[in-house]
Amino acid sequence: MAESWVNSAERIGTDLHVELSGPGGRRAALIRALRDAVRGGRLAPGTRLPPYRSLAADLGMARNTVADAYAELIAEGWLTALQGSGTRVATPLSQWGNTAPPGAAARVPKKAPAPARGPRHDLRQGTPDASSFPRSAWLASYRRALQQAPNEAFGPGDPAGRRELREALAEYLTRTRGVRAEPGRIVICSGFAHALRLLFPRVLRGPLAVESYGLGFHRDLLAAASVRTVPLALDEDGAQVGELDRERAVLLTPAHQFPTGGPLHPARRAAVVDWARARGGLVLEDDYDGEFRYDRRPVGALQGLDPERVVHIGSVSKSLSPALRLGWMVLPQRYVDAVLAAKGEREAWASALDQLTLADFLTSGSYDRHVRRMRQRYRTRRDRLVAALAERAPHIEVTGIAAGLHAVLRLPPGTERSAVKAATWQGVALDGLAEFRHPQATMSVPDGLVVGYATPAEHAYGAALDALCEALPPG
Repeated sequence: MAESWVNSAERIGTDLHVELSGPGGRRAALIRALRDAVRGGRLAPGTRLPPYRSLAADLGMARNTVADAYAELIAEGWLTALQGSGTRVATPLSQWGNTAPPGAAARVPKKAPAPARGPRHDLRQGTPDASSFPRSAWLASYRRALQQAPNEAFGPGDPAGRRELREALAEYLTRTRGVRAEPGRIVICSGFAHALRLLFPRVLRGPLAVESYGLGFHRDLLAAASVRTVPLALDEDGAQVGELDRERAVLLTPAHQFPTGGPLHPARRAAVVDWARARGGLVLEDDYDGEFRYDRRPVGALQGLDPERVVHIGSVSKSLSPALRLGWMVLPQRYVDAVLAAKGEREAWASALDQLTLADFLTSGSYDRHVRRMRQRYRTRRDRLVAALAERAPHIEVTGIAAGLHAVLRLPPGTERSAVKAATWQGVALDGLAEFRHPQATMSVPDGLVVGYATPAEHAYGAALDALCEALPPG
């Protein structure tokens, strides 16, 4: 006898597949099949089995036959039956001590995996406070978005992104960042790195001027697209855009230079736009930390000076969470079709439901409230960092703290590598300033540490600051 079956089990919503084969009657075959399924791990501990009436109907067996099979397996210890809980696979074999249920195959104990090792305190830059994600407000927006979503939202997506989100972003960016935006110029992407992949090399080609200090990940991404990057020196006024020569485009972080800190000086903002107009060039504006400023007036987006010469790129990676994978480009009109062609005929990156949720989150005011709340929280975190350093390491200069989620600690010459090593010994993860330096940069910047203050949990932040101060070189 050999047959296989699939139990629809409408009453409990589970499906079950076993093989009935071998000698004996159908009761013996069912008992043997269920034992094998538990022994082999296909029925995990705690799995609820179909009621014997449902299973009997699916198998074409008498109810008493299935009930007797269940009763025998319960008696042997393979299954359990509790009032109100139904029939379930019994306790894991590992919890039976040294004696397995009758008929169970012997199992060889496995060596316990080594515990994961990592830093006790994460002071790396670039990550927001994950515990502060606005779960309740996001869930409320998700529910409204799901209820109000048109049927076509569940079909193939528009590569430009949901119209609802592009309209909400156009209003928000115009109001808060001074961007001159309209929905038709906005293309949704999954973040800044995705924006670069869409732009290079199908829409733009190198060479591309970049700031001497920035994310190596972005430089590597561009190099993989055969784009040569040319470093621009930095000073207290930002990138020295007067060095621009024959490059076709320049990538800047004008709101808050990453990682050294500080906005691009107004004169240089005007100068780089004049360069783009005169040379037919393009400015890529990474609106890094544009929402988080503490001791200065808001700095408007560079794109507002000339929407046809600046691509404004932003995301919710710092303001909400990098897990959402939502970003945007506000493009000059002449590049919209080319970027959409590079993206493809359908949206393949950003969930339509996440887009609709973010649109509601923006239009309901929840995003503004969240940003204001996090601005205050991060400012408090920054102030605690500055106070701890003033008390325990007054010889260390702290810079780049008027905005953003990190600070730069200036160190005595020749101490950066040893300070990073000392931080590792203290269980602190952070980056040295040299990690962000362009390989071809000729400018010299003092030794320093890039310290993020957003990531540690609130209850652990004080201990993280103590460990950081222990790792710093003496005065």
